[in-house]
Amino acid sequence: MIYKTFGKTGKHVSAIGFGGMRFGSSLEESVGAVRKAGELGINYFDTAPFYCDDKSEDIFGEAFRAMPNPFYVSTKSGERTADELRRQLDKSLRRLGVPKIDFFHIWCVLSLDDYRSRLEPGGAYEGAVKAKAEGLIEHICISTHANGAEIRIIAEEGRFAGITLGYNASNFPFRREGLQAAHAQGMGVVTMNPLGGGLIPQNEKYFSFLRRNAGESIAQAALRFNASHRETTVTLAGMGTAAEVVENAAAVNGLQELSADEIMSLQGHVGENLNSLCTGCGYCAGCPEGIDIPKFMDAYNIYILTGDAKEIDNRLKWHWNMPAKGAARCIACGQCEEKCTQHLPIMERLKTVGERG
Repeated sequence: MIYKTFGKTGKHVSAIGFGGMRFGSSLEESVGAVRKAGELGINYFDTAPFYCDDKSEDIFGEAFRAMPNPFYVSTKSGERTADELRRQLDKSLRRLGVPKIDFFHIWCVLSLDDYRSRLEPGGAYEGAVKAKAEGLIEHICISTHANGAEIRIIAEEGRFAGITLGYNASNFPFRREGLQAAHAQGMGVVTMNPLGGGLIPQNEKYFSFLRRNAGESIAQAALRFNASHRETTVTLAGMGTAAEVVENAAAVNGLQELSADEIMSLQGHVGENLNSLCTGCGYCAGCPEGIDIPKFMDAYNIYILTGDAKEIDNRLKWHWNMPAKGAARCIACGQCEEKCTQHLPIMERLKTVGERG
């Protein structure tokens, strides 16, 4: 395993981190995957309340009872007040069975205004600082979907030891500013969603330009791509089985840093429209009209990739077994767009899809 120094903390963390939001239904298999990762040298384990139907922290807690090697824990809180954050932190500590959280994130910060709201007196950041003073948090970090310019401002204000941000081969030309800004300020940088929510392995032909090593899967190539950036400390990979752990850990074997020229060359393969691909996070779910928005957004992704509107119909019919006209039930209430971490024009896309019904 390759190790990198996490910002100014002095901690050496594995280039591949274990993302805890892809566990299956088997507790034994999930616990085994975590411990297998520890055996292979992965020492950064990331979770959050509500992952995997709110079971992720419990799974890690069970695994942590008998880990083969030392490890670091990352979890998060999206609560807005100091008191709410503290209650959630206490619950996370109990479930994880650890005396402190090594990397505790102020979670799901969507914009600069959202960030500012977490800093208000009695707010989340104040609660995290107090918990750190009590020894319950080692390093305060931030997990954000803000744009690059906003991330630069957040980084330059110097409140956080590390940052977790979305970055992958489908959007890197448009996200790199944030990555570079955080690194320049001495923050540890964790990249999440390296497979684009499954979009990259599902479109292997389109993303074949990522492959550099004979025999590597497109998923491995995408993980290696993220990890090869000088600015990236940890690349998170969602894992649920020991086999997935083995495959993902192998992605950084013989890892070499990408030069600026190599990154520019790869950038030529990524069209500007790819930055608008839905990552399938599912935060837009819960439509009051019962529209299964993530599935319609997935079909629209294929349209973005191919430029052929007929592929919307093919995706919905043959992959999701649902008619396009279902999207026409949208009443433009805007609830989904308020929840979208990517700020996508969901209502406009639903209208386009619905008109094909």
